[in-house]
Amino acid sequence: MLGSLLVMVLTAGEPAEALTKYEVKTLALQVPSDWRQSEADGTQRFDDPSGDAHLLVDVGAVQTAGMKPQVCLDKVLAAMGHESGWKQLKLGKAPAARRVDTDTTPDGTESVETVTYVGCDGKTTWSLVFHMDVKQKERFEALATKVANSVAYSKPSTSKKGK
Repeated sequence: MLGSLLVMVLTAGEPAEALTKYEVKTLALQVPSDWRQSEADGTQRFDDPSGDAHLLVDVGAVQTAGMKPQVCLDKVLAAMGHESGWKQLKLGKAPAARRVDTDTTPDGTESVETVTYVGCDGKTTWSLVFHMDVKQKERFEALATKVANSVAYSKPSTSKKGK
């Protein structure tokens, strides 16, 4: 309990990341306002100004009409090899899954944590892939959760959009 109180006191002075609504096709999410956005081959990329993290966002359409959301997610996970470590959850009121991986350079000097979220509502499939310096894990893992929890399925609008 004392440890939790200490963490709350230590983090109380840290400013919360300001988030801005961003839409990619039929998926809306909140991304950090100061992260630089770019696009390559249909993937939206958001880079933290410090260079310690970035987010990749991919959105696609389900090719089979009338597919149930859980069946769709199961197909996405099967296509990814059903590797272990996926935790199923709901994001945007539809089935989703989360997995965390850590990679370290051969000399052990640098480590990167990757937090991957995938989801499907039966019409739209998507993935969010956060790459972060392990030394900044506490800050960015909480932010990754916040961004993932902001996922909502929508119709395209005139706000900031990815193509």
